[in-house]
Amino acid sequence: MEMAAVLITLALAFYSLGVWAERFARYLRGWHVAAFWTGFAFDVSGTYAMHLMATGPFDITEPHTLTGQIALWLMLGHAIWATAAVRRGSERMRTIFHRYSLFVWLVWLVPYFGGMYLGMTQ
Repeated sequence: MEMAAVLITLALAFYSLGVWAERFARYLRGWHVAAFWTGFAFDVSGTYAMHLMATGPFDITEPHTLTGQIALWLMLGHAIWATAAVRRGSERMRTIFHRYSLFVWLVWLVPYFGGMYLGMTQ
């Protein structure tokens, strides 16, 4: 359990760094994109570590699993959009990106804190 918690917390740290640094700058930079991808990689690793520890089958109807899957897919889309915006150099994409970025981060917090609660109650 400790490794999964460490990996997910590293995901929180890197993803939060990227989201909030980009939000305060109001302009998407390459290092923000690197922080998004790093946070995503830690989240996938932590999710996989939790899957290995699970005693039951993968159940998408369970609220924590469902919100976690939604958050992972949103993070992936977020990182892909950020990468495309920086590579293409689209000023419009870069300047409006922060609105979507905060939304994804807030959605991601639901399974993070939900998992923390579940870990404390079991």
